[in-house]
Amino acid sequence: MTNAKQIQEEVLGQILKRNAATEYLSRYLHVKTDKKLFKMNVPIVTYEDIKPYIDRIANGEPSNILLAESVLEFFRSSGTSGGQPKLIPVNAETLKLLAVSSALLTAVMKKHFGNLDQAVKSLEFQFAKEETETPCGLKSKSCHNKHVQEQ
Repeated sequence: MTNAKQIQEEVLGQILKRNAATEYLSRYLHVKTDKKLFKMNVPIVTYEDIKPYIDRIANGEPSNILLAESVLEFFRSSGTSGGQPKLIPVNAETLKLLAVSSALLTAVMKKHFGNLDQAVKSLEFQFAKEETETPCGLKSKSCHNKHVQEQ
């Protein structure tokens, strides 16, 4: 990718503009969107560091404690890295990015394997657990897939 640093800086700026007023970021940025202030003050975190915020949203508090956009649902991780599944907040932007990445994957596969509806064999395993709800009623979905392709 060309101009990766510049693009990363732009993406960070967009994220800060949208989310600087959230409870989580305002602790560090005082509602400013300065990238240098972000890099100096906001620590690198693990899931456990932000889990209390995610749990609060799952229990019915407004999404803006962590994200400017409303959380529409949660994805649930497999839990293989720590034993317990992790809730991952999903908003409209996340769903849009998932659709774009799916379209990109299809385009790349077509480029390298030709028309996928003809000579290519493709097998995809979808490991899906029952959909659950958080205490506030938001859906919590688990979906893991493994794609195997043969030409």
